Amino acid sequence: MKLTQGCFSYLPDLTDDQIYSQVQYCLANGWAVNIEFTDDPHPRNTYWEMWGLPMFDLQDAAGVMTELAECRRVYGDRYIRISGFDSSHGWESVRISFLVNRPAQEAEFELVRHEVGGRAIRYTTVRKPAAQASV
Repeated sequence: MKLTQGCFSYLPDLTDDQIYSQVQYCLANGWAVNIEFTDDPHPRNTYWEMWGLPMFDLQDAAGVMTELAECRRVYGDRYIRISGFDSSHGWESVRISFLVNRPAQEAEFELVRHEVGGRAIRYTTVRKPAAQASV
């Protein structure tokens, strides 16, 4: 199952040249770029581990690509994403975020429905155990 989080999630995985172009776009807009990784891609897990510090004041995406290569070397078996943070007044938020690395076998989730009082239905996203996950 291909995890769909962030920009470009329904497109084929980005090549390094395409990642470079997106990072350069972030830098051209003055956004800080950061690299994060996790082994728990649950949709509500917003606390991914940061690879180093956010990269402010870069002019060339080559610096980010060097850090990405090192992060892939160390954590190539995990999900890795790049985010562009806009610190300008009125935004102060992530403007772009996309996956740049996936593990060989991706996590799978299922939606569990719970019927509660008043004919209401609640849903929970549950990660399937590795033994049930299909390749």
